[in-house]
Amino acid sequence: QVHLVESGGGLAQAGDSLRLSCAASGGTFTAYAMGWFRQTPGKEREFVAAITWGRGIKKYYTDSVKGRSTISRDNAKNTAYLQIHSLKPEDTAVYYCAAAQTVGTPSRPDDFGSWGQGTQVTVSS
Repeated sequence: QVHLVESGGGLAQAGDSLRLSCAASGGTFTAYAMGWFRQTPGKEREFVAAITWGRGIKKYYTDSVKGRSTISRDNAKNTAYLQIHSLKPEDTAVYYCAAAQTVGTPSRPDDFGSWGQGTQVTVSS
């Protein structure tokens, strides 16, 4: 399994942009699909976005962030990113980075075997 550490969370105002980073170590980063999930108290962990590995990289997003978010990866830095623009109060959550050593387009929490500790994002109106 790969070790993941998120950063970049914090306080933001509605309309701001935020970029989360996920630094990976201890594994072959290029062999993992990378995903972002978020969770609020009392709710299940929700898929936000993911990016596949290898040739023909695919990026896909949940509908609530589609069009205002960008997921990317820098294989030279073993780091994945999630940028969200036009933040909304409903984006407030703990954001988790995850890695999946699988083919296809993983989007369920069970598809991902490695998780970071999470970073809090709070968006005020």
